[in-house]
Amino acid sequence: MKQQKHTVAIVDDHLLLAGSLEKLINSFEGFHVIYHASNGKELQQKLRANPTPPNVILLDINMPVMDGFETAEWLTQNHPDIRVLALSMEDDEKVILKMLQKGAKGYLLKDIHPDRLKIALEEVMDRGYYHSEKVAATLLHSIQPSNKSEEVPFKENELTFLQLACSEMTYKEIADVMSLSPKTIDGYRQELFNRLHIKNRVGLVIYALKNDLIKI
Repeated sequence: MKQQKHTVAIVDDHLLLAGSLEKLINSFEGFHVIYHASNGKELQQKLRANPTPPNVILLDINMPVMDGFETAEWLTQNHPDIRVLALSMEDDEKVILKMLQKGAKGYLLKDIHPDRLKIALEEVMDRGYYHSEKVAATLLHSIQPSNKSEEVPFKENELTFLQLACSEMTYKEIADVMSLSPKTIDGYRQELFNRLHIKNRVGLVIYALKNDLIKI
């Protein structure tokens, strides 16, 4: 029986690069590029025209009409199941953090080795995210020591959830460990997002590290 391939879309306004990426990714076992778009608006049109969305989107940042930040945020709100990997020439910590905060599951530089791109695609499908050494360093550098930790009261289950959410476990696995329903876990997650004024799991990790709730 033929193995079903993971589908990929490329969003980049450089057509030559997009074409080269398509050939490269199609050479990877288990992956197939279904289309590419030159900006976020064009991607929206292709998503509406194709009933089955791609598993992964490789997303550039600097694009006309609708850039990578806007596109990542729109995808997070409208297609949360699509895994977004940012692919850019921008090697700036603020840019990396902003893309992660907008919902990107990883950040790659365009000069990476093809083998690293293959690993990133495999890991984002297996784990749901890909954090390179560059991204990990950026996250750590973003944590500024505070003179006083934010005194936010946590219920025991909320604190347990927060600590488990900083691991590689999925939310379903966390629900199993805590002997709670996935719906209850979703409630904890949303409550913490609202109370701590953060938008995603990366924010939870940064908050927990900053306030000494977990150790690395």
